[in-house]
Amino acid sequence: MILLVGGEKGGSGKSCLAQNIAVYLANDKKASVLIADCDPQRTTSDWIQARNNDPSLATINCIQLYGKIRNDLLSLNEHYDYVIVDCGGQDNLALRASMSVADHVLIPMRPKRRDLKTAPHMEDMLSTCKMVNPKLIASFVITQCPSLPNQAPRILEAKEVCASFGINVLEAITYSRNVYDDSEEKGTSVLEVEPKGKAASEIRSIAEEMLAIKQELSYEFG
Repeated sequence: MILLVGGEKGGSGKSCLAQNIAVYLANDKKASVLIADCDPQRTTSDWIQARNNDPSLATINCIQLYGKIRNDLLSLNEHYDYVIVDCGGQDNLALRASMSVADHVLIPMRPKRRDLKTAPHMEDMLSTCKMVNPKLIASFVITQCPSLPNQAPRILEAKEVCASFGINVLEAITYSRNVYDDSEEKGTSVLEVEPKGKAASEIRSIAEEMLAIKQELSYEFG
């Protein structure tokens, strides 16, 4: 399975989500996982480098890819259970090439107007890519949500805006928590730092919901 974590808006937690889902698949599902880091900022590559300093952590392979990466991803998908593509926050060749072969694209979106303004362009991009990749599943996931109870309407509004474009919106979300940043700096995951913590529960919920959607559609279409 090729999972693309991408979008047009930077700062929405794409690398963080890609890293934590990779650890979930490697640890909980005992799967072989490769992350393709397509972000020029090399956030995930730096995370892997820090991770490799601790031999007690599950091995996750990483490769840097840029530009026309369609054939590279198809080849890598033959050798790993999951290939997770971490794209930067911009519309570029790597993002569109990944969409042309991905099974599922997760689009992190903060409940902020400047993030939600990118939704129409993402819809256009997805519509174009589905012409060459009709099996593509797309889901918005709301990330870095404020935890104050009076901010709940903002989260609900963000989900409603995303859903208005006819694209699936995950029920699971992430909240703004320091543990996400702290674990990334150490090359670990919230699943490893606080396995029973709230952040770990958020990541499991996102990953399991994503996999359930894929399984349901695979069963429906044979």
